[in-house]
Amino acid sequence: MTLLPFPQITDASVDHLIQSIVDPANDTGTDATCSTDLAQGPWTFDSSPGYGPGSSMGDVIPTGAPRQGELPTAYREASEEALDARIRAAKATLGERVVVLGHFYQREEVVQHADYVGDSFQLANAALARPEVEAIVFCGVHFMAETADLLSTPDQAVILPNLAAGCSMADMADIDQVEDCWEQLADVLGDLDAVDEEGRVPVIPVTYMNSSAAIKGFVGRHGGIVCTSSNAETVLEWAFERGQRVLFFPDQHLGRNTAKAMGVPLEQMPMWNPRRPLGGSSASQLADSKVILWHGFCSVHRRFTVDQIDQARIEHPGVRVIVHPECPMEVVDAADEAGSTDYIRRAIDGATEPSTFAIGTEINLVRRLAAQYPQHEIFCLDPVVCPCSTMYRIHPGYLAWVLEELVAGRTPNRIQVAADVAAPARLALERMLAAKPRV
Repeated sequence: MTLLPFPQITDASVDHLIQSIVDPANDTGTDATCSTDLAQGPWTFDSSPGYGPGSSMGDVIPTGAPRQGELPTAYREASEEALDARIRAAKATLGERVVVLGHFYQREEVVQHADYVGDSFQLANAALARPEVEAIVFCGVHFMAETADLLSTPDQAVILPNLAAGCSMADMADIDQVEDCWEQLADVLGDLDAVDEEGRVPVIPVTYMNSSAAIKGFVGRHGGIVCTSSNAETVLEWAFERGQRVLFFPDQHLGRNTAKAMGVPLEQMPMWNPRRPLGGSSASQLADSKVILWHGFCSVHRRFTVDQIDQARIEHPGVRVIVHPECPMEVVDAADEAGSTDYIRRAIDGATEPSTFAIGTEINLVRRLAAQYPQHEIFCLDPVVCPCSTMYRIHPGYLAWVLEELVAGRTPNRIQVAADVAAPARLALERMLAAKPRV
C-alpha cells in the first residue's frame, strides 16, 4: 500500500479549518466537523441554555448555569484583524496592570494574546506568580477562573471573558450529590473521621481540578486534596497514606487509569452513580474498595477509540500514539503513552528525530503542535474536527471586550468565590500545589 504524504499544517487555527469545512465553495476538502454551528460566533448561543456546539453539545447543562450577557455589536461584527488590533492596543494601554492566562485548549486567535499558556496546573501556579497585577483575565473555563480567584490576592479581579464557558465534566458532580454520597458512605463505612491503627481514616476525598469551588471546598473540609492530570499519581499516593480508600471525582477515567497504573485492581474500583442508592454498588463492594470512582467523564476525551488507534497504526507504521488520561481505559491501554497536555507537549518537543505522532486530546492543542513542530507529522486521532464546546466559547471578541472595559475603568465578568467556600477550597488547592508531579 502506498501512503499519501501527510499534509503539512501551517495554520494552527481550528476556526479557519471549520470555516473551510462549512464553506460551500470548498468541495475538495475531506475534513468533517461534528457541528456546522461551530462556524458561527459563540454569542449566537449565549441566550440559550447549553454548552454550545462541539464535543459537549449532547451533555445536559444544570439549571442555573451561568450565561453570558449580550456582546456589543461592535465586537460581534468586527473582523479577525480588527479584534487582534483592539486586543493588542488594550493590552498595551493596560500594561503591567493585567495578565492574560490561556489554556492549551483555547483557540489560536486567543492563545496568541496570552502572557502565560499552559495546563490547569501550570496556570494555577501562574495565578500565584503575579500578585502585583490588578486583574487576571482567564481564557479558560469557569472552574479555572474560580481556582485563580482562590489563589490570587483579595485585591485582584479574576475575569472570565465569557461566563458561558463552563465545563460539562465539572457539572457532573454537584455539591448536593457529593454531600449525599458522603452520608451514604458513612452509613456503610462508619465514622469517617475515625482512624485505624495506621492513622488512616476510612476514605479521603480527591477531586480533579475540573470541579467547582464548592466541590473543592468540600474536599478541603474533609481532609482531602485537589489533583490535576499532571500530578494525579502523586496525589493518590498522598491520599493512600492518609486514608484506607479514596473517593475520586468527577472524572472516572483519570481516576481509573491512574489507580490502575499504580497497581489497584479494577475490582477494587467500583463506580458511584449519584442517581442510584449506594452509587449502584453493594455495601460489601464499597467496603472492599480502594478507589471509588464518580460517574463523570470528559466529552472531548470520550471521543477517542481503540479503532482510531488501530487505524492510525495501519496508515502510519511506526506512529507514536499519545493520549490524555481522561480517555477511556481501553484507549489508554492501546496507546503507547498517556499523559497530561503538558506531557504531550514535552514528548513532542523532546523528539530528536522526525517522527509521526497520533494525539488523543483536544484539537486546538493538536493543531498548534503540528504547526509548531513541522519536522514531525502530528495529527489528532479523531478525524472529526470537534473542539471542546466550552473552551470554544472564548472568542477574541469577548477578550477584546473585557480588556477595553478594563481600560475604561469597569470590571466585567468578575469571578468571586464566597468566603465560606474559599477557605477550605484554598486549603485543598494548597495541598495540590505542594504535590509536585514527577517530571
